[in-house]
Amino acid sequence: MLYFDNAGTSWPKPEVVYQTQDRVSRQGGNPGRGVNQASLQASRLLFQTREALGQLFGITHLERIIFTQNITESINVGLQGLLYPGDHILISSVEHNAVVRPLEYLKEKGISYSVIPCNPRGELDPATLGFYFRPNTRLLCCTHASNVLGSILPLNELGLIAKQHNCIFMVDTAQTAGVLPLDVEEQQIDFLAFTGHKSLMGPQGVGGFYLKQGINLRPLIYGGTGVHSLDLRQPAIWPEGMESGTRNVPAISALGTGVEYILQQGLEKIRQHEIALMSVLLEGLKNLPGVRILGPEDPASRVGLVSCIFEEYTPEEISFELDQSYNIITRAGLHCAPLAHRTAGTIERGALRFSLSYFQTESDIHALLSALKTILGGTA
Repeated sequence: MLYFDNAGTSWPKPEVVYQTQDRVSRQGGNPGRGVNQASLQASRLLFQTREALGQLFGITHLERIIFTQNITESINVGLQGLLYPGDHILISSVEHNAVVRPLEYLKEKGISYSVIPCNPRGELDPATLGFYFRPNTRLLCCTHASNVLGSILPLNELGLIAKQHNCIFMVDTAQTAGVLPLDVEEQQIDFLAFTGHKSLMGPQGVGGFYLKQGINLRPLIYGGTGVHSLDLRQPAIWPEGMESGTRNVPAISALGTGVEYILQQGLEKIRQHEIALMSVLLEGLKNLPGVRILGPEDPASRVGLVSCIFEEYTPEEISFELDQSYNIITRAGLHCAPLAHRTAGTIERGALRFSLSYFQTESDIHALLSALKTILGGTA
């Protein structure tokens, strides 16, 4: 099988990730519940993953790293825990439904939002932001890179603008964590949401977020924390007060192993490999008939995904044929991001997305292009 849906879930993972999840699944212990050796060992495993994530994201206060089941939960915790009736939020026009749908729900609570338009390639000009701020704008929320167009948003400039307007800066790193450099201090990120199962090379079922010290956040879930059990109210202690219930220790431990693998390889090496593969893919797609490539033209201006539309076929038809006849996995549709497809002008039919992995080679790209050539005709 050739797998080109890494923007959805990366595969394969480093072998050590599978080994870690299996090993920890066979151990006992509930972190933070008692002083027995099994509980303490489980707590150490969570701390080790916080340490690895802190190194990757430039986070010094590790207690401000909170584990969730995925980035959608993390974003919901942030939006529903930071905002109050009367607040106004700014988002880009390439945001995922993980951002848009919570905001639509929060409109019922007296919270409003505005969409800052990107160009059809998904690129955002920071100079356009000033017009959209209001006196009650509390938060600027944006994806680091579009999961449809691949475009990378200018975090450094956006973080600076957010601070100039005294706004909280929230970043969705689903498509960039583990590939592009992230530093919460340098980029002035107040809330960083991440997921484990994409470029961080961890398993499904684990994500998390970081929140800067000094910013108050209401928990989304209340319950057992392992501390202050006599108190009937949720303890205001991080990370315990934000992690009610038992965490997914095997998945979190495996995520930590994935992050350690990334740190050992180095982000620059991972990114350069991604750009090299994208260059081959983009050049090959340009030679195929009836193909329109979405997003920026420069491989260095996008993350490792390429979405296309076709003159003679629907995205679903091409995806189905690749799957059934060539054992090639892709993703067709709206990718849970209708705002991005409206921005690109593809809302009516969606697109077909090819997303890359650190473990792929140029021969994998050529095999995909060869299959597309047979389906579409032309040269690859």
